[in-house]
Amino acid sequence: MNRKEKTEKFATNALIYIMIFIVLMFFSLGAQAQVIDDSKKLENKIVKKYKVKNFFEDVYKDILKYSTIYVAGDIDNPKENPKDYFVRTNPNGNLYSAPVVVDGTDYYDFDYRYGVGIRKLARFDYEIKGKHYYDGTENNIGLSAPNSPVKGLEYTIHYEKERSRDEIFTNHRYFIKHSGQYHVVKLESRKQGKVDFNYKSAEVRAKLPIGKKFSISAGAIYRTHERPYGYNPVEIWLNETNQDGQIINPWYTLGFEYGYDDIYYTQEDQFGNEVSDWYWIDPNGEIVAHTDLEFRDTVFADLMNRFNHEVWDELDAFGVVSPIIGFDAYHYKRNFWLHAYGSYLLPYHKYVQGDVDFSYLNRNNWGLGGLRQDSELEQWEDWQAGISFGWKLSKSLGVFIEGEYTKFWDSEIYQSSIGLNIRL
Repeated sequence: MNRKEKTEKFATNALIYIMIFIVLMFFSLGAQAQVIDDSKKLENKIVKKYKVKNFFEDVYKDILKYSTIYVAGDIDNPKENPKDYFVRTNPNGNLYSAPVVVDGTDYYDFDYRYGVGIRKLARFDYEIKGKHYYDGTENNIGLSAPNSPVKGLEYTIHYEKERSRDEIFTNHRYFIKHSGQYHVVKLESRKQGKVDFNYKSAEVRAKLPIGKKFSISAGAIYRTHERPYGYNPVEIWLNETNQDGQIINPWYTLGFEYGYDDIYYTQEDQFGNEVSDWYWIDPNGEIVAHTDLEFRDTVFADLMNRFNHEVWDELDAFGVVSPIIGFDAYHYKRNFWLHAYGSYLLPYHKYVQGDVDFSYLNRNNWGLGGLRQDSELEQWEDWQAGISFGWKLSKSLGVFIEGEYTKFWDSEIYQSSIGLNIRL
């Protein structure tokens, strides 16, 4: 055995002896500690068990108590189009033989929606539960009002899939809100595939109660939007010119971009007049239009939308931070109630996500030649307001008004209802 091997063997043996020594010391100390601190360990075990029990009780009380877990769905008949027939030349005959009548109506499988969720949302005194169960379509006032009927944590976590006219969409709504005497914190993510709605927000406000029925609030809100307002890619592309002012992309070249082709033809009518035009074929060689005008009025319109969506899809979503102020007034009696609330987003918006050139600040700065040089960013105002009013004039007569209006960017969402109830 050479010197190197002897050295390695000695080091290995030494390491083994050290490890054995440490293990023996550990068990020795552990045995002594067990003799000395048995009573203390028992006490610590009881305290730890008590703390764990209290922790789970607090979790249940603060997060899960009064919540509802649900699985629900529905099935509906699809919307049917009017009967749509067209004729096709009989394969065994000529143009003037009896044609084949073809049913061109679009038929769809049944529509459905199913989802799963958990919710813990308080209702204001005037809100009545619409059904004996939850299915995820409920829309409580607390989801949009700055105030809440209770203090503490509220939330809804809902995920669903739906089929509408053979298209399948994935939807969700995740909402968390914590309300206190002097604060409101809200987080929300909502997606509604059928209407192409995808929105996220985070909001923090300080709240100042003024009496028992009125409060004002102020803070900041973060919101997202996907649409690049004012930016029309195909319009810019079709109007692009060279240095001589000549159009670079004539309108019909958009068809070439997507694999369509035009073929020139001439024909002579019965009077000897020569007629010429272009007929169009799709990437599969099928004729889709017999003239340029027909192509532009049909296929070309779809290609314009396709071009725009492809360019828009390459842009990142936009995120903007805005200052927000609001109010909430609430009065409730059994025969009379009024709940009015509103939020105003001041015109000091700051984009923290997405390309500012395509943001809402430049919505009026895009022209046929693209983004105008040296253009100024334009701020804007957004707001949301709602009211619920009820007055039972007598046992048999009541008047009710509800409504909410939201203006975010170019989008306006409003719903309202008014009712007069007469009980006989």
